[in-house]
Amino acid sequence: MENNIVYTDFFTRVKESISNGTFAKLTLAKTVGKPELQNIYVRTLVEENQLKLQLTFKIYKNGLQELVKICDIEEMEQELVSCINNPFLSCLLFTTEADITMKLNKKRIASITEQAPTFKNADPILLEYLNK
Repeated sequence: MENNIVYTDFFTRVKESISNGTFAKLTLAKTVGKPELQNIYVRTLVEENQLKLQLTFKIYKNGLQELVKICDIEEMEQELVSCINNPFLSCLLFTTEADITMKLNKKRIASITEQAPTFKNADPILLEYLNK
């Protein structure tokens, strides 16, 4: 499967987990080399009565720094795809139904795998927003 198709499939699963209330968190990890940007963590956030995403960029440059960016759910894929393969080789979606991992292998070909869920509870901010 072409990487763009795999990326689209993965981010569709992220959006579905948010809409059905099973999303716990999303993490981009496993970097190539020793870049300053080490992780990106994605959680839900309610801003002006709208459900949004908070992207927390963990940067190690003269110590740990965090850069926080707020984006709409529709913008998430565009924001994060540019970080895949440069510097991240894996994206981990944690839901209450499964842990879904998108990885790039040594040839930089993307694949998706599923495992039993790590989290029993969805993101509390998401649940509160959906139960309004």
